[in-house]
Amino acid sequence: MLNCYDAPLRVITTRNEFHSIDMILKAYAARGRITLNWVKPSANRWYAADGFAAALHDGADLLVLSMVFFDTGQLLTDLDAIVRMAQAQGARVLVDLYHAAGAVPVDIQALDADFAVGGSYKYLRGGPGAAWLYVHPRHLNGPLRTLDTGWFATPEPFAFRRPDHPRFAPAAEGWLESTPAVLPYYQARAGLEFALAVGVERLRAYSLMQQAILIDRLAEHGIAILGAGLPHGAFIAIPAAKVEAAAAHLRAKGVVADARGDLLRLCPDILNSSHEIAEAGGYGLHALSP
Repeated sequence: MLNCYDAPLRVITTRNEFHSIDMILKAYAARGRITLNWVKPSANRWYAADGFAAALHDGADLLVLSMVFFDTGQLLTDLDAIVRMAQAQGARVLVDLYHAAGAVPVDIQALDADFAVGGSYKYLRGGPGAAWLYVHPRHLNGPLRTLDTGWFATPEPFAFRRPDHPRFAPAAEGWLESTPAVLPYYQARAGLEFALAVGVERLRAYSLMQQAILIDRLAEHGIAILGAGLPHGAFIAIPAAKVEAAAAHLRAKGVVADARGDLLRLCPDILNSSHEIAEAGGYGLHALSP
């Protein structure tokens, strides 16, 4: 999306975007392609609409933010208000849905965001290589075109025409690139069919039930999660001084967790029984105690 623009962009983003997005934005800023303005979380590491309002007040062309933050697990419940606020200020909005799609109900049409990115690797159970870009219909046939293109974006790829001026296919096809990898689509389709058959609302309800069991068991051992009582996505995060050691300790006990910075992430899954969740929250977690 950054390559849709010819002039340097004013971009606003948060300090908690995934590493790839953070790296891309900083690389473009280092080359003078964009200017970056950061929104910082509050003292409890949570974001609210007020922080975005202050950043947008100075003007922006593009706002990049997550619906569910990859590290803290915060579900940004103010997202619809933030999108409207940004667009009222003349900024387009790109939403990262990687930790939202398949984990919480998402109505991208109602949200009215300009762009969204995500993939099937996590909660949609589709395996790697099936990331996707959503472009709002209002941008599909307009002047907005990216330099990240290829022969599949032409009107008739297999006609092999080579006009002097590039021609783009109408609608979504005009946003394609070069020859896509086909096999990931089949794996991704199976995951999508499963998620649609079960229903994201049911998946979300089961996830919240499992999280409640885990949180209660952790509390019995005096372990508090980050953002207790606040909306989360599919996982919880626990601050830990020696987070890598804690993750290794849990792994040795059969509990799969991962470390991100000073946070340990635990994500119940529908393949886990409630008994397994309670067990994971009950043993081995003394490694996380202050």
